Amino acid sequence: MLLLAGVVLQDPLRGALSAPVMQSWMTVFVAVMVQALPFLVLGVLLSAVIAVFVPPSFFARALPRKPALAVPVAGMAGAVLPGCECASVPVAGALVRRGVTPAAALAFLLSAPAINPIVLTATAVAFPGEPRMVLARFVASLLVACAMGWLWQRLGRTDWLRPPDRPSSEGLGKGAAFWGSVRHDVMHAGGFLVVGAMVAATLKAVVPADWLGHAAGNPVVSVLVLAVLAVLLSICSEADAFVAGSLTQFSLTARLAFLVVGPMIDLKLFAMQTATFGRGFALRFAPATFTLAVLVSSLVGAVLL
Repeated sequence: MLLLAGVVLQDPLRGALSAPVMQSWMTVFVAVMVQALPFLVLGVLLSAVIAVFVPPSFFARALPRKPALAVPVAGMAGAVLPGCECASVPVAGALVRRGVTPAAALAFLLSAPAINPIVLTATAVAFPGEPRMVLARFVASLLVACAMGWLWQRLGRTDWLRPPDRPSSEGLGKGAAFWGSVRHDVMHAGGFLVVGAMVAATLKAVVPADWLGHAAGNPVVSVLVLAVLAVLLSICSEADAFVAGSLTQFSLTARLAFLVVGPMIDLKLFAMQTATFGRGFALRFAPATFTLAVLVSSLVGAVLL
């Protein structure tokens, strides 16, 4: 029926798609997708390799026994372990199951999607000529991850955290678990990437420039607008830099807030954290993470950008 409708209405559709606003929309949409897809696919493959072939016990042995020291070590581990936020939640759950202190597992949960090599490389490509953005994203994300880990160590309670009962790939062979992880992450993260690219294209092509100009012209409002937008869009961290790079009317600091907040807390992450660690944990962890991410990204942006 859709094909038949397309054939019958081909002349009006052709006229609508040839309009300048639609040409602009499609140009931005295709540009974001073409730039982001290779990084998304590579990140998903590497994430599946780590999740399936690297035993969680490896991380427990590699971390210091003292929680205060384990937090920054776990946070820095995210810099060498590629993976998007969709993969970091189950990995963090596996770490808690294997006896890793929750503070360190949460630091890894926040840092891994934000400062791994794939994400930083994508950020460099999305912001050509702005190497400061890569450094600012790394510093701000690592600071937030460590601060949240130490905050949990200081104020967190055991009854707020409900450790997961079993790994999601239980009973599957390594090959089946690997391809299952790849299929899930590609479909899940790819769908959010499409939505993010569509919203970015709409902002560029449809929303009046003076509206965005008013928001972008106020330093405080622009940071809050893009931080909230990052939560609502729920874009995969391997692709969010290209969406942020297209929002050129906003300052680098506001776009840094978008890049720091998104991989740490958004709608899909809130749902995944609730399913993995419990509602009581998510209701406390998400608002604290959002607030701290906005504050730290604003401060780092003021200093480095």
